[in-house]
Amino acid sequence: MSVFPPVPLAEWADTKDTLHRFLQVLGKLRLANAPRRNHWWHVPLHLTGRGLTTRPMGLDPVFAVDLDLVDHRLEVAVADGRRASFPLPGLSVAAFYRQLLATLSALGLPSTIERPVPFDLADRTPFAEDEQHAAYDRAAVTRYWVVLGQVAQVLEEFAGRSYAKTSPVHHFWHTFDLAVTRFSDRRVEQPAAVDPVTREAYSHEVISAGFWFGDDRVPEPAFYSYTAPEPAGLAEEPLRPAAARWIDSRGAHLALLPYEDVRTAPDPRATVLDFLESAYAAGARRAGWDLGALRCPDAPEPR
Repeated sequence: MSVFPPVPLAEWADTKDTLHRFLQVLGKLRLANAPRRNHWWHVPLHLTGRGLTTRPMGLDPVFAVDLDLVDHRLEVAVADGRRASFPLPGLSVAAFYRQLLATLSALGLPSTIERPVPFDLADRTPFAEDEQHAAYDRAAVTRYWVVLGQVAQVLEEFAGRSYAKTSPVHHFWHTFDLAVTRFSDRRVEQPAAVDPVTREAYSHEVISAGFWFGDDRVPEPAFYSYTAPEPAGLAEEPLRPAAARWIDSRGAHLALLPYEDVRTAPDPRATVLDFLESAYAAGARRAGWDLGALRCPDAPEPR
């Protein structure tokens, strides 16, 4: 498999919809059992050498839930050495949900998920009732994990170029994207009506970068970047390479570079990094960040 294999959305959309809901179940489990972190950093999933993990959570006992996307199994590991697992292929969302809760209960672990319905998805069928989403293409899921791993390494390199406070590289289960965010030291005053998730996530000025696998609005995998709050004139800033563009996204502007243009470039890694640097410099300049002071010594000069 190539470093950046093709992942056209149309070829695995049904599987993606099923897997997305599996991840939402795990994410809600982690939300209920992990110590709180600033900016909701305790909620996303993280990569392993074979898939995804909730990371350790709980107190007595500590436990973790992993998705092995090579052998296609879910595994629950308890700190006292006990383990249990079950296969993923062939499960509907409802069957996955029931099997996970039964496995947790058998191990004496927390097995309650608050609000057991999908978050911010058009189809909000409760997990326990969702028999419709049951597609699981093994090759497509493994390819998804391979792409995640390659993209994560590029995002890690990009993250290491700045002295700004920076989030982990993490996989958001609600939006199914992999992201890293840089923060300025300036607080953002938000209206009283703003929901608590947004208020905490965007408590300071941010420039975020990431990758998603496509959705109804952008039906292809792509790298992206945005600045929040969006400074005036952001979309007038140039982006690199030529295939990158600004698009309207929920009332703001998103820098977008299609994955296909990356994977077919002579140097895909350098292409992504150049795009992310150009989008970051655009947002930082317009927002008045001190690019020079935030640049690590071995990072390229902003241009």
